[in-house]
Amino acid sequence: MIELRKVSHSYGDRAVLRSVSLRLTERRIGVIGANGSGKSTLARLINGLVQPDTGQVRVAGLDPVREPREVRRRVGFVFPDADAQIIMPTVAEDVAAGLPDRTSDTAQRRVTEVLNRYGLGDHADHPAHLLSGGQKQLLALASVLVTEPDILVCDEPTTLLDLRNVTLLRRTLDELDQRVILLTHHLETLRDFDRVLVMDEGRVVFDGAPEAATSYYRELMATPW
Repeated sequence: MIELRKVSHSYGDRAVLRSVSLRLTERRIGVIGANGSGKSTLARLINGLVQPDTGQVRVAGLDPVREPREVRRRVGFVFPDADAQIIMPTVAEDVAAGLPDRTSDTAQRRVTEVLNRYGLGDHADHPAHLLSGGQKQLLALASVLVTEPDILVCDEPTTLLDLRNVTLLRRTLDELDQRVILLTHHLETLRDFDRVLVMDEGRVVFDGAPEAATSYYRELMATPW
């Protein structure tokens, strides 16, 4: 379970989260909101990339601030721009980078298995930064999943993708065993999710089923300033 208890966070004088309390237990959770609504900060709190100014965060009973290494073993994070997440020259090396024993035979077999699972087996020795946009996002996903986290947090992973690759990534996420928390502007990707949160001005303003949440969000975005 992921729990936030009256969590607030500011960047300088700008409050981006305002006393947010949540208990997240579902297998598929979506988070939607306008740019600047606080959803990315919320996501980063879950694995300790951001620390709360006030309040508490717990992931399976662990504190991301005091126990960041343990939490990050459990929580994988995929960023909006795959290029920012790719750190090694080749595809196989990038996937192996997250493994503590990356040069062992066991690790190499694991890398091969993960690359094949996500359609990158034929690209193992290719320069990672020369992949297509969709392949880069799959590589970023594979590089996280090779460590076998319990929870996967994806912060707008479809932002730079065309419709074909959005569909491919959505299908890939649907097939995962991990719990998934997906931040997205592609509302149709959430239609089979268990729960969707709508954020606005640092608060969760709606929490419910996908159809009701996306309808609420559309009405919110249509409201004049």
